Parts: sequence; C-alpha cells; structure tokens
Amino acid sequence: MHFEGDAFISYAHLDNQELIEGRKGWVANLHRALEVRVGQLLGKTPHIWRDPKLTGNDFFAETLVERLRRVAVLVSVVSPRYLKSEWTRRELDEFWKAAEQQGGVRTHEKSRVFKVLKTPVPLDATPPALRALLGYEFFKIDPETGKVRELDEIFGPDAQREFWLKLDDLAHDICCLLELLEAGEPEAALPASRGVVFLAETTGDLRDQRETMKRDLQQQGYTVLPAQSLPVIVSDVKAAVRDDLSRSDMSIHMVGRNYSLVPEGGLDSLLEIQHELAVERAADGNFSRLVWIPQGLQVDDERQRRVIERLRLDPRVQDRADLLETYLEDLRTIVREWLERRHAAAAKPAPAAAPAAGAAPASLYLVYDQRDADHVGPWADFLFDQQIEVMHPVFTGDEAEVREYHEETLCNCDGVLIFYGAGNECWMRRKLRELQKSAGFGRAKAPPAVAVCLLSPKTAEKERFRTHEATVIPQWDGFAADALRPFVARLKGSGGSPPS
Repeated sequence: MHFEGDAFISYAHLDNQELIEGRKGWVANLHRALEVRVGQLLGKTPHIWRDPKLTGNDFFAETLVERLRRVAVLVSVVSPRYLKSEWTRRELDEFWKAAEQQGGVRTHEKSRVFKVLKTPVPLDATPPALRALLGYEFFKIDPETGKVRELDEIFGPDAQREFWLKLDDLAHDICCLLELLEAGEPEAALPASRGVVFLAETTGDLRDQRETMKRDLQQQGYTVLPAQSLPVIVSDVKAAVRDDLSRSDMSIHMVGRNYSLVPEGGLDSLLEIQHELAVERAADGNFSRLVWIPQGLQVDDERQRRVIERLRLDPRVQDRADLLETYLEDLRTIVREWLERRHAAAAKPAPAAAPAAGAAPASLYLVYDQRDADHVGPWADFLFDQQIEVMHPVFTGDEAEVREYHEETLCNCDGVLIFYGAGNECWMRRKLRELQKSAGFGRAKAPPAVAVCLLSPKTAEKERFRTHEATVIPQWDGFAADALRPFVARLKGSGGSPPS
C-alpha cells in the first residue's frame, strides 16, 4: 500500500490554544518536534500533517476523510476535550475503517494508531478503539498533591526534558512502523529481535523507572511486552499475561510503594498476578525472572508491605531468578549483563555431547585474612543458600600447595569476594593484583565478577578505599543481605548457570 502521508495528528482545537500570548500551542509544538525527530531517524523529511481546524464546512470535511484514507499513521492527542469532539471521533473512525480495508490496523504486531495522552482521561470514557493501546503519557502526576502537570517547557526544565524523552519514544516507534510499512515485507522476512522481555505493569510511582527500563531494552534491540494495555477482568488478564510470558525469555517485576489495582473479579493485585504467572512460566525452563524493589523504599500501605515481605521470603528465588533491592542504575546494568550473556550463549555453537548432568552452579572464591576466618560464616551461608558454590582459602599445609590452590581457584572461579577486615590496604591491593595476574595462571574463562566487602573495624583507611576493579560493599554492622543481592545477580549471570 502506497501512502501519500506519513502521519496525521488528530486533536481537539482547544488543546492547541496558546497558554502564553505569542507562543505556539501544545499540539503545534508536538507537531514540529515530531516532524524533526522522525525526520532525523528516517534520514528524510516526513510528511506529518494536521487539520488546523480553521473551517468546518462539509466540502473540507469530505476532503479530510479522503486524505485520511491515504495516510500511514494516526496520532490521536487524547484529552477531556478530545473525548467530547465529534470531529476527532470521526477522524478516528474513518482512519480505522480505511486501515481495516488495507489489511488491518495492526501490522507486524504494531498498531498504526498512536495514543498520545496530553492529560489523564478515564479509560472507560476512551473510544473502544483506543482502550487496548499503550499510551504515551505527556503529563506527570504529583504523588503528594495529585495535581496533573503537562509536559511543557512553561512548567520548567524538568518538564521540558521529560517532554523530549517521551517525544523520542513516540518518534522511534512511529519511525519503526513507517519503515515496516515501506518495506512491505512479511513478518518472516523481518530481522528478528534479540529476544523478548516481559516488563510487568507496575504502579504509578514507578512509571518513570519502567519507561526508562523499556527504553533501554528497546534500544538494545529487544521486544518488550505487554504491547497492549492489559484487560480489566481477571480471567482476561491472566490469559493475556500467560500469552505474553510464553513468548518471553525473561520477566522484570518492578515493585513500588503503592498497592496495585485488583482486576475485576480477582482477589490479588495485578503485581501479584503477573509475578505468580512468571513463576509458573519459569517452571517450563529457559526463562529468567528479576524482581526489583528500589533502594530505601518506604511503604505506608499495609497491603503492599505484606506483598513485599512475601517476595523477600519467597523460596522460589533460585539460580534463574533474583530479588534486588538496589538503585535503578544497578538494575539497568544487571539486566543488560544477563541479556548480553544470554545472547552470547545463544550465538555459540552447540558444544559436543557430554554426559547428562545438572548445570553447575556459579562458583565464588571468598578471599580473606586468616584473622577473619571466624567472621565470614554468615556471608558464606547466605551465598550457599543462593545456589552458589562457595570456596574458602586454605591457610595450612605446604606453602607451595597453598599457593597452587589459590592460583588454581582464581583460574576457575566465576567470582571473587574479598573481605577487607583485619588485613590492611597493602594486603587488599595485593589481592587485587593477584586477580589481575590470574590470566597468567592459565585462566581461560572471562574475568570473574569481583566485589570487596568492607568489614569492621571501621577505619579512615577503609572508608576512603575506592577501586574501579571491583564493586565495594560496606558491611560495617555485620552481614546485610540486601547490599549483596546485586553482586549475587551479576554472579549468577556469569557463572555455570547463566540466566536462560
């Protein structure tokens, strides 16, 4: 199908009125920004247009309908006024009818209609054709006051920055669809994505973090599901999530401070439903699962406290799953590492047949001064319970044998955890140098994951210790599991049982 126009922006005239005299309206600014960014991504000037709504005579209306039939994409700017406008409803209906005659509104599992949410609107008041679409939210809701702020430069630099981030997401998706339509290729002929990730729907307080993670994954070439809004009835929700999970290689569950909605007819929250179905999916194998709780999360809702506590104590967190309580940047790094290792493993030729056996757990070498031998037990026990093979240093026996064991273990382990306790900084630096030399000892594997635990006694020397060669984990008050979880996740991603 040849299209004369790339995109048509459908909007209510009221939403383009100037807030400040002499300044362009919101829709006009969106139009210009979208035209520039899509053009940059396509490498050519796109044809994006809109009806300026300066006239409403019948002749012009029929001309508009005819042009809608020859445009590739419809961008609907949804607002309270949009819902009340007969004109915008007709634009949506006419485009939809034309798209159905041209092979369908969806092509390659992507919709030719893009829903831009200028302000929040009730889902049940939205035209049925738009309800299942994932919207691009160009607004923020203040969590304290509940006030809505549109993403507009008049509300400050932060709002302007968020506008461009959201605009970039929209432009990338429109560009992708335009390229698919222009290529006119069947799905089987399209380049395959690097994999599919189920990024579970979360609560409003983590909306920005979820968008950041989604953007990361898409830019790395991964398909992100759900691709549509989830239904409202619990049976339909479960069917949709199961279907998405069955096509996914990994799921990510972001847990916030708010208790998520309960689908109609259900007893559990949407967050709990998605997590349980991901556990069910993991039982089929070849699937990884990450649950993330932001570092220092404060929860007031007792229901959500119980949900988080159950997740923390869940015994089903094993070698292809993990629960992280860390910062978003750590989560992004860990997800990237897990997926890169999975992609690399899939690209390797199948190894020669070997005797059947279970996958070996990741191996971790604990390095510590002999004076700390009686203190590392809680860390060793925790790591072993995480399905990690834990190895300790040897302090007795022939000196040559002790050195040989140390070098051999450095060659074969997947990770090293150095305890900086009784030893001084010279001892600490020497251990890092020995790690660097492990290739000379005959190490053929990739470099191990390395972390340093800072133990008491707390000294100025330890407090100022920094290194780019390892993750530094303060443990001044004794064993603290949460601080170790990001390192454990990285280790599992690099060890004998990589995420699948």
